[in-house]
Amino acid sequence: MTDTAAPKPDLPGGPFVFVTVGTDHHRFDRLVDICEAWAADREVALFVQTGTSRAVAPDAGAPYLPFPTMAEAMTGAAAVVCHGGPATIMLARQCGRTPIVVPRDPERGEHVDGHQQKFSRWMADKGQIVLAAEEAELVTRLDEAMAHPERYRVAVSEETNSAVAEFTRLVDDLMERRRGR
Repeated sequence: MTDTAAPKPDLPGGPFVFVTVGTDHHRFDRLVDICEAWAADREVALFVQTGTSRAVAPDAGAPYLPFPTMAEAMTGAAAVVCHGGPATIMLARQCGRTPIVVPRDPERGEHVDGHQQKFSRWMADKGQIVLAAEEAELVTRLDEAMAHPERYRVAVSEETNSAVAEFTRLVDDLMERRRGR
């Protein structure tokens, strides 16, 4: 989620699935590949924030999105699929979506360690996300989300917005301190 992105892309009209791989420098082509194949088999519109992963058709995604566009995409999507990054998960929930989470796997070179896998399992145990670590799980969850989108909605309250804002502030403070070293 960066504000150094190209001009705001056009999001699909009608029901679409928003996929974000985040901004980590490791490629996450596995997630892009699975989602594109799923959408092609079902003729579902897809919009993918690809980061450093392989590119998709220009009208189907962009490497990076400005924060407001990311929030707009999550709010407007029928389903949100994302990596296991805490900030992305919290943003999806703030936008009223229970994200389908595919944590990056360090064994596949998608990250440096297993923190996304651990965090995602913890969030799934709390009922805050839908975990889909493998392709078959992701396909099943996407089909379910398109058939029953209400199951992937969460009520957004002022309490939730306040908690997400505080979480964001803490992460921003932490990142700022790391940059200052």
